[in-house]
Amino acid sequence: MLGDMGVALQRTLRSAVGCRGIGLHSGQPVAMTLRPAAQDSGIVFHRLGAAIRADWRNTRESALSTVLSNGEGIAIGTIEHLMAALAGGGVDNAIVELDGPEVPIMDGSAAPFLQLIARAGTRALDAARRAVKVLKPVSVAANGCSAALLPEHGFSMSFEIDFDNPLISRQDIAVTFDPGTFEAELASARTFGLLDDWPRLKAAGLARGGSLDNAVVISGNRVLNDGGLRFADEFVRHKLLDAYGDLYLAGGPIVGQFRGVRSSHALNRRLLQALFADPDAWCRTTVSETGPLNIAPLPEGMRVPSA
Repeated sequence: MLGDMGVALQRTLRSAVGCRGIGLHSGQPVAMTLRPAAQDSGIVFHRLGAAIRADWRNTRESALSTVLSNGEGIAIGTIEHLMAALAGGGVDNAIVELDGPEVPIMDGSAAPFLQLIARAGTRALDAARRAVKVLKPVSVAANGCSAALLPEHGFSMSFEIDFDNPLISRQDIAVTFDPGTFEAELASARTFGLLDDWPRLKAAGLARGGSLDNAVVISGNRVLNDGGLRFADEFVRHKLLDAYGDLYLAGGPIVGQFRGVRSSHALNRRLLQALFADPDAWCRTTVSETGPLNIAPLPEGMRVPSA
């Protein structure tokens, strides 16, 4: 077995597990089932008879979320929180079945999806876990926003946001990923929005399923949710969570350092495009069984930090 040689093995779910919820942007109810998948299959979404692999090349331009498309009219929206949970839970291969146009938003974070993974459990497959190693700096920028990947042993991320809103204002965070980092530091950070923006978003066909149950809502310098924030800097933590999910569209974990300054889903996609467009900027590598990318599955009964 490869695991006996110190090489981390690919993992999939031990059993099927599902949930029901509502789409954040569509407002439509949706049922989702996660199923085990064979080695080297990656994360594959199934909807309306179409199978779409979770790969940056299968994404399309979309405001405020990451959307997969098969190029033939079938799309699956708001995948970023689930992708972050699969990355954080060390799941390399899974089938995601949906009966609606979006992944359910749940509470607006990745924690409910980690709980699903913990309930299903994971098992090793007889194939080495592969990662994408960054060999030289790659960056993209637009309208004062930027995203970059730099060489590093292991994986770390930093993010900076700057909002006119006085409650959010400027926040920054830097995280080095070790076992348990994602669960403890990022998973329960929720998506957020300004109350004044919601009429405009809904008129544009967005945030139709948004509520205090699945997003942090801000009015001026007040958080309207009962219990307030889960972290003092929950806003920037959620932006980092989003980027973490987007980066898993590389087809595996990344060995390197990510830096985001007001980066968006679109800019994160452009960063992956720039990385893979330069064959000297990256290579495939296997993951050590004791390396920082070998994130253990979460224990049964994982709890979201209290507000």
